[in-house]
Amino acid sequence: MSGSVYKIIEVVGTSTESWEAAAKTAIDTASKSLKDLRVAEITKLDMKIEDGKVTAYRARVSLSFKYHP
Repeated sequence: MSGSVYKIIEVVGTSTESWEAAAKTAIDTASKSLKDLRVAEITKLDMKIEDGKVTAYRARVSLSFKYHP
């Protein structure tokens, strides 16, 4: 019986528009250098605040991809 192995990493994406755009930025950027991305899980959302205003949305994303030794 053969199985698969997956590596999990964490990345943070940012956006001035929304958390959804921040998560998409993280995945789009990671997919340029990582192959076989399988699952993305948003683990944390936060915002950057300057002078009492939201200036950036940040999404911490756990990504899994198939491990090829």
